[in-house]
Amino acid sequence: MDKSEILELKKTACNVRLWTVEGVFNAKSGHPGGSLSAADIMTYLYFKEMKVDPKDSKNPDRDRFVLSKGHCCPALYAVLALKGFFPTDEIKVLRHIGAMLQGHPDMKNTPGIDMSSGSLGQGISAACGMALAGKLSGKDYRVFAMLGDGECEEGQVWEAAMFASHNKLDNLTVFVDFNGLQIDGTVADVAGLSELDKKFASFGFEVITIDGHDFEQIADAVNKAKEIKDKPTVIIANTVKGKGVSFMENQVGWHGKAPNAEQYQIAMDELREQLKALEA
Repeated sequence: MDKSEILELKKTACNVRLWTVEGVFNAKSGHPGGSLSAADIMTYLYFKEMKVDPKDSKNPDRDRFVLSKGHCCPALYAVLALKGFFPTDEIKVLRHIGAMLQGHPDMKNTPGIDMSSGSLGQGISAACGMALAGKLSGKDYRVFAMLGDGECEEGQVWEAAMFASHNKLDNLTVFVDFNGLQIDGTVADVAGLSELDKKFASFGFEVITIDGHDFEQIADAVNKAKEIKDKPTVIIANTVKGKGVSFMENQVGWHGKAPNAEQYQIAMDELREQLKALEA
């Protein structure tokens, strides 16, 4: 990618964060921390990498994305809205009764959602099924899934990992949004996911570790994954929970709560200043 492409991705990611905060604030509930940490990766996938078309969202040849950590859907909704799958105004009624956008992704009612998710560990299993289906049907689409680091404490994640390796799902790329924090505290204190790279390697994955906020590193990792044959790839992305909002960054308390009016204004002002700097 050249510098102009990276700049546009940074601007888009900043807008994703603005709409993420907008949604969670208007919902008066939600998960801003992990949504903000994952924003750059989802921005790259949808605005640079994936073959998707808002006008043909069910095209059988499209690439797929499964947000296994489904509670962080505010960022995914922002990405999909900015991509053109639905109006951004839908984000302002996030989690409201009767609204299209709810607290976890719903593939039946939301354009662009490839899999309903929310029960941690299950999304990656669905992604494995999609990847296997692609291979069996001779399709060349790719499947991307995003796990949370705390989610990797779920046994089903490792059942899926065994399945992916056994079936040589080289069309599957898994991201782990490794921000180091989960609802009960640090990941290290809750269950200790030390040497996660070696764990995935032992399950037969190609393992790549990156800075999940660096678009060049994201691009290089995704491109490398496309060259790997006969095994799946996991990209462990080191990120900052609450990225972009100073008082949310690296604060476990922002895993699952909405900002009040004053906090909302501070967050929006900070993000608008960041966007203004990028546009200068």
